[in-house]
Amino acid sequence: MKRIVKQVLGVDVAQKELVVCLGRMHDDLSADLYAHKTFPNTAKGFVLLVEWVKKLTHSNISVRYVMEPTGVYHEALAYFLSDQGMEVSIVLPNKISNYARSLTIKTVTDRTASEAITRFGLERHLDLWKKPLPIYKSIKQLTRERDQIISERTVVKNQQHAELSEAHPAESTLQRIHKRLMLLNNQEKEISQEISMLIKTDQKVESQMQLLCSLPGVGTLTAATILAETNGFDLIRNKRQLASYAGLDVKEKQSGTSVKGKPQISKRGNRFIRKAMHMPALAAIRHDEHFKTIFVRLVSKHGIKMKAAVAIQRKLLELMFTLFKTNEKYDSNHFKKLEAVPMDHP
Repeated sequence: MKRIVKQVLGVDVAQKELVVCLGRMHDDLSADLYAHKTFPNTAKGFVLLVEWVKKLTHSNISVRYVMEPTGVYHEALAYFLSDQGMEVSIVLPNKISNYARSLTIKTVTDRTASEAITRFGLERHLDLWKKPLPIYKSIKQLTRERDQIISERTVVKNQQHAELSEAHPAESTLQRIHKRLMLLNNQEKEISQEISMLIKTDQKVESQMQLLCSLPGVGTLTAATILAETNGFDLIRNKRQLASYAGLDVKEKQSGTSVKGKPQISKRGNRFIRKAMHMPALAAIRHDEHFKTIFVRLVSKHGIKMKAAVAIQRKLLELMFTLFKTNEKYDSNHFKKLEAVPMDHP
């Protein structure tokens, strides 16, 4: 008789619902997907989900809850399960989608997505997800709020420019636009100050910030965003994985001699990290000889400045990871040494 050795619940998370699939693996390594259901993505839905899982699984074997990060919609469930003492794994972007391509799935639905997640959890050894430190969670909330304010301010500035370009600008409209800009500027300033004060409350985080800010072009807000979005690089094992998490990994399409797509970054990772690395990369290119040399070499190779700038973004991000892991500040005289530091194997 077959013996169950592993139990997994795959969760496809949406804004309003959770589509789940229960699976188990036997001692002969055969997998069995045997139950499906949909629950509301609410506190009540979480309770119903756990009760349903308990009824359909063996109590002497732990159940691993596996999901992908979907904006912020997965966080409430992950926190709830963690607080209940459940085993949770949150898989980095691209992994599930790449795995799903290897399956014979012709129609992609929420149900087939949950099945792919379950199979992935059964076949792979996944790291346990840990709740972010409270300070990282607070910083992430603040940096994302600031990002929204910056985006809103850009829209208002464009409105101001359009109004000023009119033949006869409306003075009352310009006054209201000016008030909105003043409000947004003040709110952005308040958030930046709150982030700085929050960092000073934790000596370890403040020390980490100093390491990351030693890189050319990297300031407090950039370093804070990276630490918050990666939870202090938790679960990031190597540079390649970090690039994938940020969506700065390169995807190519090539088959034989007839099909050869243009290489480009996937953009399937954390957009807040990519956005945070844009200006630092440009500053590093202007003010640091090493990055300037790399940029010039890349441009001379393919002639695309934006592509070269993105490569600098990735290199800067990888160096931030290296400095964090080695607990050393950036030194331009030891650039090659830093690049050669062996990290964990993929």
